[in-house]
Amino acid sequence: MTDQAIAITVNGERRKGRTEARTTLADFLRDELALTGTHVGCEHGVCGACTVLLDGEAVRSCLVLAVQADGADITTIEGIGPEPGRLGPVQQAFMECHGLQCGFCTPGFVVSVTSFLAEQPAPTDDEIREMLSGNICRCTGYQGIVAAVHRATELIEEATA
Repeated sequence: MTDQAIAITVNGERRKGRTEARTTLADFLRDELALTGTHVGCEHGVCGACTVLLDGEAVRSCLVLAVQADGADITTIEGIGPEPGRLGPVQQAFMECHGLQCGFCTPGFVVSVTSFLAEQPAPTDDEIREMLSGNICRCTGYQGIVAAVHRATELIEEATA
């Protein structure tokens, strides 16, 4: 197979590489760019562990080919915080509300919730649960995750006040 050159902006940094046409964005991020916060769980787009922002929209990076992302702006879990070493409001809320246990699903949840709250800053419990249905967690039972989404709305509101 012939490698193809791609150039993407990842977490604000322009990155270039070569990849086979069949390589998923998740594998490219992990294997070529060493951004291992994006987890690969089911490889079928069901679990949500590989969620990243592609031009601002939450997508399953296991279902997107790296070559399809050529020229795009990607945000991974490593780019969610305001700066390296500081937690963003969703990350802070997950920590405060015990919205994680083993941590495998957490990056996908944090990216998904970040995208969701950008569009829906004051969600109801039903809206939160509907959004969360696209991600699978086998540890928490979701109560802490729902609480974390509510807490994140408070933290975001405080930061913008």
